[in-house]
Amino acid sequence: MDKSQVRFTIFGCVAILFWSCLLASARLVTEHLGPVGGSAMLYSVASILLMIVVGIPKPSLFSVRYLIIGGALFVAYEMLLALSLGYSNNRAQAIEVSIVNYLWPALTVLFAVMTSSQRPNKLLYPAIMMAFVGVAITVSGDQGFSIQQLINNVGDNPKVYLMALTGAVLWAFYCNLTRRQQSKHNAITLFFIATAVSLWIKYAFSNEPPMEFSWTASLTLFATAFLMAGGYGLWNIAIIGGNMVFLATLSNFTPVLSALFSSLILGVSLSHNFWYGVIMVTLGSLTCWYVTREKVAKNAVQTSS
Repeated sequence: MDKSQVRFTIFGCVAILFWSCLLASARLVTEHLGPVGGSAMLYSVASILLMIVVGIPKPSLFSVRYLIIGGALFVAYEMLLALSLGYSNNRAQAIEVSIVNYLWPALTVLFAVMTSSQRPNKLLYPAIMMAFVGVAITVSGDQGFSIQQLINNVGDNPKVYLMALTGAVLWAFYCNLTRRQQSKHNAITLFFIATAVSLWIKYAFSNEPPMEFSWTASLTLFATAFLMAGGYGLWNIAIIGGNMVFLATLSNFTPVLSALFSSLILGVSLSHNFWYGVIMVTLGSLTCWYVTREKVAKNAVQTSS
């Protein structure tokens, strides 16, 4: 790689690190300011930062169909992810929910294959199954995997797991839709603004108490918004001239990095059983990418928290 490509690739690596810290940091924001209010504040501040870093693209640069459908998928995903973290009963459950979210890479490949005329590699479906089994293991808790333990843990707060799983499905659809658009422009700032507005509307009709700001809450909010906007902003730069094969490979290790940073940021000790599950999710996603790597490397311009 030349110096220019190295620089762009480093930007992409930093973006992945930012996203790996983001979910745990977002949980802290909701602890200080509430699940809905905290999320609304977070996306509002992140939107402002994105306006500065990325800018606001003209809506005319995109098809009306993409703005409506793509925007709806993006907003729904971001709201479901933020609220699933905020409504988790505790920090350990929030980390479990974040791993459910990382089913989206495997689902993205699955949906791409389902809508393609190409015959899928025979390793694809076992790889997707591996990712799902890995999630089941992480969600089963510290006692080891069993169907009954999985049912009990999910039944303790089913809505957050359902929101995270639904969000992963929606994001997979969004990624495929965005890739098919084949546009050089990015509507991320518009979609972030729409997410913030949607969360404020939900907050207006919620029963959450008024937000109470403190120095700790404010610093956490701005740090998290910086991670969010910085991640998207740096990734937009990275895809211009970075080594996308390397970055696409590295991005598949985000579940491991996210679990590690979440454990450190939230002060939660994760069991061996949890790590076994995270490794399976990572290997499943990595295998999905590997067996379709030519198409993924060519189109890998989307990623997530």
